[in-house]
Amino acid sequence: MFDPTIHGGGKRLPGTKETVALLAGLMALNAFAIDAMIPALEQIGRDLGVADANERQLVVICYFFGFGLTQLIWGPLADRFGRKPVLGIGILLYILFASLCGIAGSFPLLIASRIAMGASAAVTRVLVVAMVRDLFDGEAMARIMSLVFMVFMVVPVLAPSVGQAILLFAPWRAIFAVLAAYGLAMLTWSWFRLPETLHPEFRRSLKLGEIGAGIMATLRDRQSIGYTVALAVVFGGLTAYIASIQQIVFDTFHAAQYLPLVFAAIAAPMSLASWYNSRVVTQFGLRHVGHLGVVAFSIVAVAHASIASAIDEPLWLFVLMQAMVMSAFAFTSANLSTLAMENMAPIAGTASSVQGVIGTIGGASIGLLIGQAFDGTQLPFLFGIAGCGLIGLVLTLITEKGRLMREPLQPTLLVEEQVQFPE
Repeated sequence: MFDPTIHGGGKRLPGTKETVALLAGLMALNAFAIDAMIPALEQIGRDLGVADANERQLVVICYFFGFGLTQLIWGPLADRFGRKPVLGIGILLYILFASLCGIAGSFPLLIASRIAMGASAAVTRVLVVAMVRDLFDGEAMARIMSLVFMVFMVVPVLAPSVGQAILLFAPWRAIFAVLAAYGLAMLTWSWFRLPETLHPEFRRSLKLGEIGAGIMATLRDRQSIGYTVALAVVFGGLTAYIASIQQIVFDTFHAAQYLPLVFAAIAAPMSLASWYNSRVVTQFGLRHVGHLGVVAFSIVAVAHASIASAIDEPLWLFVLMQAMVMSAFAFTSANLSTLAMENMAPIAGTASSVQGVIGTIGGASIGLLIGQAFDGTQLPFLFGIAGCGLIGLVLTLITEKGRLMREPLQPTLLVEEQVQFPE
């Protein structure tokens, strides 16, 4: 349940609406860093001597790998020193590496800087999830997570247009300057308005044994690991979409001028779906809504792959079907993420890190494989995303022992009741 008082110092939160907007703004650091780049990929390749369009995907994909690599560091640090100081350090590093990307003189240096930029930004993913878990429980947690994701998902509607607008007046390097400025704005807002949310009784040491115990507790909890892996596979479909959409619009449909519009037409329904999820999840429950999202994602993705295989698909139909797939993803992501964290309150930072590493690295690897299969048509992408949906559904069934859209017969024990952590 939401508590307006903060556990360290008795300070008050800025209010639910501002808190949601602040947390969403922090997560949006990543969406802007990824999606604002897409209109610039061709220009980046031309300026840095990268002729292979598939190789230019690395500007996007390598960010995800960096984003996944350090999450296991940020979580234990946040469980030890608190959310606020660790968040501040991570955003400072994000600003530094965004600036380095902007002055990179070679493609390898740009890729290395993008990895470091993603590694720094990972702090926002870990701590936003942990802070939501600090403050909310159950369906309330899912509702707030959905609202955060709703604001977060507005960014893909805007980011390509922002990137495209910058390119009208400046070279691609200016995009990184804008990202650094946005990072500075979020650092200032969060530092002055976001108090510490870590419960004093949940503060943990950095002893390897205790960190290891937290990691093992996260991995041993069936609900935690099951939903984490299922979400990683489904997230692979989203990563493949981000990596492939520029080539699909440019090379398959020969409609480069419509890229920002295509992004908006697909992302806007995702945002609306996240808002609607926040309204219905408290009424119907996490499992009902989340499981229905996985089923819908699988069915629509398979249907789209089948249709595109049978006919010469026009761009409008591609956009319509992908909007439906990504809307189902919006119902899936927030609820499966919440279910994975449901039992993890005492180790929220560490658990969020472990789940984030698995989800991000797993999803990025799957997205890279699908993206590199691009052959001038949309079919490798569509079959790849359909496979992600089906495997995610199977993993959800395994996690719930074959029960879909039903609450468990026995309530799951909290993690502190399952594992004895060292003093």
